[in-house]
Amino acid sequence: MTIDPTSAISGASSIGSIGSIGSISKPPTATEGGSGFGSMLGDAIQGLQNTQTEAAGAAQDLATGKATDPTAVVMAVERAQLSMQMASQIRTKAVEAVQTIFQTQV
Repeated sequence: MTIDPTSAISGASSIGSIGSIGSISKPPTATEGGSGFGSMLGDAIQGLQNTQTEAAGAAQDLATGKATDPTAVVMAVERAQLSMQMASQIRTKAVEAVQTIFQTQV
C-alpha cells in the first residue's frame, strides 16, 4: 500500500496557482501616496509627544488625587520613558550612520 505524501496537506492542489501579479507600474512617490519617510518620521515624533503628554497628565492626576488607579499612572510614565529611550537610541544610531557616511572615502 502506497501513501500519497501530499494527501495530508490540505489545499496542496492550489500550491502551484499563485495567481496573476497584475500590471507593474512605477512605485508611488511621496506626493502620490502621502506616506514618505518625512511623514512617517513626523508621525513617530507626534506619537512620542502624545505619549509624553499622556504621562504628564496621568502624573498630574495622581498628584491632585483625580487618578483612581495608580498602576495605570505608573504604566503610562514607564511607556513614555521607554518611548523616549527608544527615540534617543534611534537618534544616536542615525547620527552614527551619517558620520560613517561622511567619513567614507570615495
